[in-house]
Amino acid sequence: MNNLVSIVTPTYNSSKYILDTIKSVQNQTVENFEMLIIDDCSMDNTVELINGIIENDPRIKLFEQTKNQGAAVSRNLGIKMATGKFLAFLDADDIWKPNFIEVSINKIRESGVPFVFSSYERKNEKLEPLLSDFIVPERVSYEDILKSCPISCLTAFIDISVLGKKYMPLVRKRQDFGLWLSYLKTIPYAQGIKKPLAIYRIREDSLSRNKMELIKYQWFFYYHKEKLGLFKSVYYLFNWAIRGFIKYRS
Repeated sequence: MNNLVSIVTPTYNSSKYILDTIKSVQNQTVENFEMLIIDDCSMDNTVELINGIIENDPRIKLFEQTKNQGAAVSRNLGIKMATGKFLAFLDADDIWKPNFIEVSINKIRESGVPFVFSSYERKNEKLEPLLSDFIVPERVSYEDILKSCPISCLTAFIDISVLGKKYMPLVRKRQDFGLWLSYLKTIPYAQGIKKPLAIYRIREDSLSRNKMELIKYQWFFYYHKEKLGLFKSVYYLFNWAIRGFIKYRS
């Protein structure tokens, strides 16, 4: 493994943003990475753009799905193919700051915690400031993220040489939340990094902002997947809804 960082990036019709995303990875101060891009049958020129970069950078690897299956399947395929010591996720419209990998690795080494995550900036599609920076807590446990999950897919950084590979549940939304729950059942907490190390691009059609649509998926994890029972599920769902409202009003 030799400290290799495996980066999983699912894509679908991402031609408008994918080059910015790849460039942010290529600009990292740590160069020992593999970027596993899984295209979920894009109908635009996403694949063509990626192929143009692969010619000059063998660290960027493209895998094309034979049929559209959704982000969870694409991410799981990337996890399966990852050969690194560390695992990270970066969606095709988000961006890392140049020191994201370096700071994340150093945090794991300094803290001894094999799962870290960082704060991030929140901008619109044109990368103009939209909301205030989202600053994460110092640490979160399994129970903490049931109430409110500050771990974003674009800043999660996991030492899979210690924790092993786990896979995302095959649901349309909140797959990353399911993965974090799975890991936090095995360790006391994940360690937060206060400094914003990434840029989350909030698009007009962003799924994560449609809280009403997400409620049924959140309930699925509480009641069906985690089997918390009716009253606990209602309690956690209420906390999640209130804190989610606050998160996108600041």
